[in-house]
Amino acid sequence: MIQIILGSKSDSEFGEKISGKLKELGVAADTKIASAHKAPAHLLQVMQDAEAKHPNLVYITVAGLSNGLSGVVAGNTTKPVIACPPFKSNDAYSIDIHSTLRMPSDVCPMAVVKAENAALAAAKIIALSDEKLRATLAEYMKKMQENAKGN
Repeated sequence: MIQIILGSKSDSEFGEKISGKLKELGVAADTKIASAHKAPAHLLQVMQDAEAKHPNLVYITVAGLSNGLSGVVAGNTTKPVIACPPFKSNDAYSIDIHSTLRMPSDVCPMAVVKAENAALAAAKIIALSDEKLRATLAEYMKKMQENAKGN
C-alpha cells in the first residue's frame, strides 16, 4: 500500500500523476492532505491510521517550499518515505528540491523528482515482498526496454 500525503490541496494535480501511475501498475494507494506546518497532529494521525491498517507501507510525500512534510513523516516512521516535490516553476523548483535534500541527520526521505518515477520507486519497494507485483513490474520493464529500442 502506498500512502500519498500532500502538503496542501494545491498539490492535488501533481498527486494525481503519482496515483495514476500506481493504478496503472495495480498498486493500492490512498491520498491524504496533511500539512506538517499547519496541522501536525492531523499528519501524525494520518500516519498512525495508515500504519495500523497496512504493515507493508511506503509513503510518498508531496510538498514544496520548506518541505517540512517529508522530514516530519520520515522522522516519525520506520517505513520508507519518498519525497517528491511538485514542479511548479523553475524558480520555486530549485528551492523545493534543495529543501527536500537538506534534511537533518537521522531523517532520511529519499528524493525523486518526477511524479511517475516516485510511483515506480514505491512500487519496486512494495514488490520486494509481493511476487505478483514483481511479475507486473518485470513485464512493465520489458515493455519499457523494447520501446527504448524503437520496437
